[in-house]
Order: sequence, then C-alpha cells, then structure tokens
Amino acid sequence: MGHHCNSVVSFCFFIISFLITVIHTEADKTVPALFIFGDSLVDVGNNNYILSVLKANFPHNGIDFTDHKATGRYTNGKNAADFIAEKLDLLTLPPYLSLVKASNKSTSFLGGVNFASGGAGILDHTKQLFASISLDEQIDYYSTVYGELVNQLGADATQKLLSKSIFGIVIGSNDMLGYIRSSSTLPRNTTLPQLIDLMISILPGQLKRIYNLGARKFAFIGMGPIGCTPSQRSLNKTGECNEEINYWSHTFNERVKALLEGMKSENNDMNYSFFDAYSQLLDFSQNPDAYGFSEVKEACCGLGNLRGKTPCLPISLYCSNRSDHVFWDFYHPTEAAYRIIVDNVFEGSQPYAYPINVKQLAAL
Repeated sequence: MGHHCNSVVSFCFFIISFLITVIHTEADKTVPALFIFGDSLVDVGNNNYILSVLKANFPHNGIDFTDHKATGRYTNGKNAADFIAEKLDLLTLPPYLSLVKASNKSTSFLGGVNFASGGAGILDHTKQLFASISLDEQIDYYSTVYGELVNQLGADATQKLLSKSIFGIVIGSNDMLGYIRSSSTLPRNTTLPQLIDLMISILPGQLKRIYNLGARKFAFIGMGPIGCTPSQRSLNKTGECNEEINYWSHTFNERVKALLEGMKSENNDMNYSFFDAYSQLLDFSQNPDAYGFSEVKEACCGLGNLRGKTPCLPISLYCSNRSDHVFWDFYHPTEAAYRIIVDNVFEGSQPYAYPINVKQLAAL
C-alpha cells in the first residue's frame, strides 16, 4: 500500500511541478526579447570585432566570469546587460557583431541582441575619440535586425514581439568623458552646459527612431556620478569626487527624465522606466556598509593612485576581495555593484526607479 501511495504522491508532484513549469514559461513570455544599446557598462563583446583601442578581451577582466575568461566585458564578471537578461529569464544576449557572420542569425535575433560598444556616446564625436560604435550606428544595426525579423515573422508578428520587448539604453558617460579628456572634436570653447544641451538635442531623435522601429518599452539607465570614478578621484590629492562633473551628470539625468516624460505624452503606447544610477552609486559611497562594500574610492584592478590611472591591464595589480569593491577598474563597477544596481533597476521605487521599475514595465 505504501508503495502505491508513494507513486501517487510522486505522480501528483510531477503533475504540479509540470504545471508550474508551464505556467512559469507562459509568464516568462511577457518579455520575449531584450535589445540593449549603450556603452562599456553593457558591452558584452562588440568591441572585440572592431578596430578600437577600447578593448576588454584580456586579463584580468573576466576573472570571475565563466571559465575565468575575458570576453570583452569591462568588469571582473557579469555586467548590467547580463543581469538584466537574467531578470527577464532570457539568455545572455550575444553581441550583435558576433552574429553578423553567423549563418542562422535571423533566429538568433528572436530573443534580442546587444548592440553596445565600449566608448560609445550620443554624439558622433565619441566615435572619433574612441573608435567605438556610436549610438546612431547601433540604431542602424537595429534597423537591419528589424528588417530581418520582418522577413522572418511578417510585419504584424514582428510588431507584436517588439511591443512586448524591453529596450535597454545606457548612454551619455563617454560624451562627458570625451569632453573632459579633450574637447578637440567639439567646436572650440564648448562649455559643459552647452555639451549637455547638445546631447539632449540629439537624443530625442535617436529614441524616436528606435520607437519608429517597433520599440514601446524603454528602460533608460541614467549616468552615474562620473566625478566619483577612481579615474576622476585619482586626480584629486584628497581622493574626493569632482563635484562639477557630478553636477552635470545629475543635470543630464534630470533632462533625460523630462525628455522621456515628453515622449510618453506624445505617444500613448510608449512606456518607460528611468533608473537614477547617479543616486544609487552615490549611496554606495556614502553608505557602503549597507551594501556590503568596504572600498568605494580605489579600483580593484589598475595602476597608479587609487589604481585609477590605467585600465585593467595584464600588468595591473588586482584585489583578491572583488565583492567588497564598488569599482573594478578606473571607470567600471564590479560584478557585485552591477548585481545590486540591476536588482534596483527591477525592484526599485522612486526616486531611484521612475515612474515605475523595469519589473512593472515588463508587466504592462
């Protein structure tokens, strides 16, 4: 009798777990695909395929990634793009340029793709400075993907897929950094306020282009406090943040929020979540204990003051305790910091996630 009960119970468990799996799979389909545009904070290897000085496909990058291999991610492990994909129950997105030569590329676009490039910016001058794939070019690539999807699925099914998909955008930092490093490719005497005006005058057209190619759910991750990166702190004898640069990073975010609000008021079928990375990273440095960090100024991997003078090169020194550092190298967060940031991108509330978080955006 006991055996019979056991078999019935185990059969019931099988049915229940099967149903849960089916229900879960159906629920996952709320977001069928993720498309990422941006810079090195979300590049998963596109720069490996182009002639650019900005690369991360060498040690010690990737030391905590699968097989401890460097992949072109500018961090010790996973970056924001990886965690966003995981949260949506999607596989990590391939870098677009890895698919261009693939024979079955049309099917590989169905779950989305990552166009991000280290050094990319809103303005094309970042392309000249860093030899990266600018946001305009990334949108050109997306336009190609859109065409492939229409060929494969037809226009209606493509629009249905894209209207449920999330379009993640992380851009703007390199426009600022390029300006700080040398404003040589901009008109002479350009000021920081003029730079922000210029970025905010160009960005709406770029977002509108993505919208016109089917995007309806935008997840925009704002600019962090660039003045608090090890690179900028290392220029200051006391290791404090550059407050002027921070002020303009914050200003950029406020302008982007207004831009997205305006765009939504013009397009009823568009929704967005804006994440205030500025406040989040500032909170890391002001309340590190609350997040499990003990080192907020010094990079884990690099050379010079605060290890903030060079990228993470094979000759660089690197820390053994990566999880308690906010920064991996002179500009980029550690995997530990990215994980917390993306948790809050998804679950956060105002003022961090505005007007809704990405979990709520996905459910719309």
